[in-house]
Amino acid sequence: MRIGFNPNKDKVLPKSDYTHQVIVPVYIPHQNDYFKDSFQILQLCLESLFKTCHDKTYITVVNNGSCIEVVNYLNQLQQELKIQEVIHTSAIGKLNAILKGLSGHQFPLITITDADVLFLNHWQKATYEVFEAFPRAGVVSPVPNPKNLRYYTANIIGITFFSKNTAFTPVVAKAGMKAFAKSIGNESLYKAIHLEKQLTITKQNVTALIGAGHFVATYKGISFNILKQRFSTYSLGGDSEKLLLDKPATDLGMWRLSTQNNYAYHLGNVKENWMQDEFDNIMSDFSTFENSIDNREYSGVLNDFLMKFFSRLIFRKPFWQLYLRYKGLTSEEAKQY
Repeated sequence: MRIGFNPNKDKVLPKSDYTHQVIVPVYIPHQNDYFKDSFQILQLCLESLFKTCHDKTYITVVNNGSCIEVVNYLNQLQQELKIQEVIHTSAIGKLNAILKGLSGHQFPLITITDADVLFLNHWQKATYEVFEAFPRAGVVSPVPNPKNLRYYTANIIGITFFSKNTAFTPVVAKAGMKAFAKSIGNESLYKAIHLEKQLTITKQNVTALIGAGHFVATYKGISFNILKQRFSTYSLGGDSEKLLLDKPATDLGMWRLSTQNNYAYHLGNVKENWMQDEFDNIMSDFSTFENSIDNREYSGVLNDFLMKFFSRLIFRKPFWQLYLRYKGLTSEEAKQY
């Protein structure tokens, strides 16, 4: 039996004070073997967020079937108001966990990060500067990686083909790049030329690297409004991240860029002494800075042409090497890149 009138019926929700969501999917089923150090790595990740995020950041952690120690830790963080949302599920897979984190919210910016990332000071500010300087930016990573130069970037390359603002410039974050290569167990990931020169775009005194990865990246919220697929059949990997994270932004005509400097470290699954040292060097900074995000879509005939047809041409080896030379590499450097 119902008595009375529910006071919340037909009531419009108040506008949120939060402007930026961070989603962290977590899968630590136990603390043995591969996952022996994962709990400590997760703690470094979240604590680095607490130190570096402004007070309008809404942190969502999706527990994807983790052990009881992780469950208790996350619940305690929420009770302490350090994180705004904890979602507990069975092991439904990384991308399905991310989709749960997206549901029920509408934020201008959404950072999706693995649970083994150490955030450094000023990562939000540097990310916002790229979004503001380049209105077409739809994805911005705080970790520059020139190996992503050809990953969903045909629209940027096509539109800026004749621009003098797009050119190879000296690498700024060489140490960060080497740290990333080591963290994934592939210290030979980069050739010498990758550590010397990178293709960048410059505007309003802001320089960004063309291309972005997805182990940590900030997306315009509108990117996910066009998602038609709400389920991934993969627990991890496959084409799940490509279809659900990477492709939507480019379908809307937006660009994948990275900060020129390095503002985060990939930690992996083994804790090393340098990680704690880097964490200890992070200064607590809760400064709030305004971000003016252009939420226009840039999809259309031109974007479709660049992504579907121009990409097939420009990324063929002879044309690609000509393009690299046109943008500043020598003939020999272009062959190696």
